[in-house]
Amino acid sequence: MNPNDFIIRPEKQEDYREVEYLVRESFWNVYRPGCSEHYVIHVLRDDPAFVKELDFVMEQEGRIIGQNMFMRTVINGDDGRDIPVLTMGPIGITPELKRRGYGKKLLDYCLEKAAAMGFGAVLFEGNIRFYGHCGFTYAREFGIRYHDLPEGADDSFFLGRELIPGYLDGITGVYQTPRGYYVDDADVEEFDKAFPPKEKLRLPGQIF
Repeated sequence: MNPNDFIIRPEKQEDYREVEYLVRESFWNVYRPGCSEHYVIHVLRDDPAFVKELDFVMEQEGRIIGQNMFMRTVINGDDGRDIPVLTMGPIGITPELKRRGYGKKLLDYCLEKAAAMGFGAVLFEGNIRFYGHCGFTYAREFGIRYHDLPEGADDSFFLGRELIPGYLDGITGVYQTPRGYYVDDADVEEFDKAFPPKEKLRLPGQIF
């Protein structure tokens, strides 16, 4: 299989269940026993903050192998302004193709499209070991703090990247996660019943 033989295109409504299945497979037992990301993406598509123009899938040989999406949010500036930014994800690659460069190619494409639309910056929760290769750094370096995080707490998960150079210059404040990302565990469990059963495992490195 040629790793460059893929297309990236907008997600269509008929892709929804296939994408949710992919996301479930990609995140299952990664951050918690089971996962909620497939339900999160299901909910976010109907959220007013959802950026439909930045909802993409990666397809190879007629099969969806990756996806990414973006949401509008703000930084509550210390000077009283609300600064528009994007947040991202869930972004997923089918498990058998992880760590083969597909995720970076998908992300680079999405960020290029977001910049072309005039969005100034992206802030989100992620792993610097991967996202550092895509131009992200710790959001604290821009003077941006994560909401509800106690002073002095570990914020190494909170990353940012300017899409317009200098967009965050002179800005300090608190980033707000869109409310659509917060889902009820009971709703996740009910939604998950429509998918094939999978074993939930408690594994080292999980954070929830």
